Amino acid sequence: MAPGPAGRTPVFERRTTGGGAGRDAGGGSAEKVVALTFDADMTADQGPRAASGERFDNPELVALLRRLKVPSTVFMTGRWAEEYPAQAKAIGADPLFEVANHSYSHHAFSSPCYGLPVVAKGAMTHDIERAFSAFRKAGVRNVVPYFRFPGGCYDDTALRALAPANVTAVQWDVVSGDAFATDADAVAEQVLDGVRPGSLVVMHCTRSAAPATEAAVRRIVPELRERGYRFVRVSELMEDGA
Repeated sequence: MAPGPAGRTPVFERRTTGGGAGRDAGGGSAEKVVALTFDADMTADQGPRAASGERFDNPELVALLRRLKVPSTVFMTGRWAEEYPAQAKAIGADPLFEVANHSYSHHAFSSPCYGLPVVAKGAMTHDIERAFSAFRKAGVRNVVPYFRFPGGCYDDTALRALAPANVTAVQWDVVSGDAFATDADAVAEQVLDGVRPGSLVVMHCTRSAAPATEAAVRRIVPELRERGYRFVRVSELMEDGA
């Protein structure tokens, strides 16, 4: 996407045109496409927790997406790629997926933001660049120039500060509610109730923080397909003809 006004980083949260199929009641694309996105979260200071056995990955979820043939975008932190380089490389090498930037540290780019530590304005671009460097070091391919703010928190200062990074900030219009959830059906119902043509869903790829996600996806994918939805990556959602 082109830079926003005054050089601000552009923000994308839902496809609102495209497909030549008209528009839905909410003003969005009437073509039944939806993007499932998964945040691979890990903060810069969680190394000791990982060393003690806490799992910030979810290989079973990734395997499920492969079995169900669901194109997806994984928003990965640099720290996650450092902790799980083999998994990061495998995800990036699979044409089903694309890897986007979720910062290196998973610290907040505006405050307050769910109690996360805050990245200084002068360090914001460096934090993003450090994540891209971690991807390269792990051998991650199919990296796209998209960025998701940790916690989804941002303000005008952050959008201006990130302009030199040449990324598009990607938000969402459907919150899955899978973070720390244990009821997979509740997560699935929230997604199924919220999806509209052109929707972008935020979920998580972290077992310790989102233990119900895999089970929820097992229900979400077939039910949306029964409704006529086609799954696409964010890059495809942005295209007029996806």
